[in-house]
Amino acid sequence: RNADITIKFKFDSSDDGNNGDAAMADESTSSPPEVTDIAPLLTKSIRTYEGKALFDKQQQEAKTSQDDVEKKMAAATIVDNDNDDPAGGGGSDGDMVVNAFEVSGKIDYSRLVDDFGSKLIEPELLARLERLTVGRGTVHYLHQFLRRNIFFSHRDLSKICDCLETGKPFYLYTGRGPSSGAMHLGHLVPFLFTKWLQQAFQCPLVIQMTDDEKFLFKGVYSDESGDNLDHFANLTIENARDIIACGFVKEKTFIFSDLDYIGSMYPNVVRIWKAVTTNTVNGIFGFDGTSNIGKIAFPAIQAAPSFPSSFPLVLGAGRDSNMACLIPCAIDQDPYFRMTRDVAHKLAPKSHPLNGKPALIHSKFFPPLQGAEGKMSSSDPNSAIFLTDGPGEIERKIKEYAFSGGQETKKLQEEHGANLEVDVSYQWLRFFFEDDAELERIGKEYGSGSGEFWSTGAVKAQLVTTLQALVGEHQERRKYVTDDVVKEWMTERCIV
Repeated sequence: RNADITIKFKFDSSDDGNNGDAAMADESTSSPPEVTDIAPLLTKSIRTYEGKALFDKQQQEAKTSQDDVEKKMAAATIVDNDNDDPAGGGGSDGDMVVNAFEVSGKIDYSRLVDDFGSKLIEPELLARLERLTVGRGTVHYLHQFLRRNIFFSHRDLSKICDCLETGKPFYLYTGRGPSSGAMHLGHLVPFLFTKWLQQAFQCPLVIQMTDDEKFLFKGVYSDESGDNLDHFANLTIENARDIIACGFVKEKTFIFSDLDYIGSMYPNVVRIWKAVTTNTVNGIFGFDGTSNIGKIAFPAIQAAPSFPSSFPLVLGAGRDSNMACLIPCAIDQDPYFRMTRDVAHKLAPKSHPLNGKPALIHSKFFPPLQGAEGKMSSSDPNSAIFLTDGPGEIERKIKEYAFSGGQETKKLQEEHGANLEVDVSYQWLRFFFEDDAELERIGKEYGSGSGEFWSTGAVKAQLVTTLQALVGEHQERRKYVTDDVVKEWMTERCIV
């Protein structure tokens, strides 16, 4: 152990063979020993069995701690350099990169599940979900994101089913980092699914707007104009309009800005800060000495809504609350909640059905127009369809930029058909085209180069029609979301 220790010795200089033996001495009778007598004590060698055992234990603990950090870093940032698929993309060689801040390359979802330590949603669990939702009449059918394996992975979803069966309360938690004035279709995916979950489970929902995070990671400062924190606060309001227009149940939904609501969450934020070391956060998220302190502190703020006691009025929950939490999110957000789950037992009562841990259900990434890999980004307007795009803009982007898996000539297309795995138009239809039977027909015809949908043009035309209807309906609902309406949804109130 690291300590300063003073040891006093009495040395016997008799010739009885015990020269150099040390015995604890009374201060009044001890005398300063010769340096040569205590030389062995001044070395770093270990002279006792107990000391050697202690040293070995410390070395093993240090090695285990380092191994844990390396495993978390590997799980949080997965880079695949062995991809020989010529269709791969992202980086110069198609390497897969998945972490909380970057997604690129050809995504191997099986490997993600293995490395992150989550579980695939098996048919048995899917059937159980259907029985507990469709079977109870809260919804007419399982969402297409579940039917088509788009939400494909989970943590403790079966325990949420236990709560449903036993009548134990739980709530939904999802969020949005407001980085642009208009959301795109990729941003819409988790909210469309969360809307279905709210209806299916008949449960409350909290939606976190991480305007603080976006400022910490993307904010700027100049001597002339100061910083742009207010810019991200304004984006929160604009993005909240898009979220409200998705059609959530107002009486069961609370949308909050971190900048406004942090006071109520702060006790739990402090508890998470106390429970998680800087080394752990740096290992999971890749922070270093150049990162501002806000980046290092932020993961606790995203973790805090996982605990019902962060919402004493909204959920009527105190420190002794047993409410469970289910988080629908893209799988790149999993590192935040692995950290959360590791310390959750310190913030929840022992009677909590998940020992305080939030449950998660993960989605695959919505691909950009230029290729069915990585995920869509607001930073490239031609990679995305925004919820503010008009019918003509939607058609133009699909026709000009949607990557095709079809063949170069009609003859080759009829002989070989399209590669559905890389064809963006078909992959987007899997997300937004609701008719399973018709989607299957499109896939068969396009994949074989025969029938009505034998060509890329026919499939793109179907996608244009589908998206124009989806975005147009959303825009129509958004027209009625005024500033006063946003304020009502973001007012702290009880939703249980």
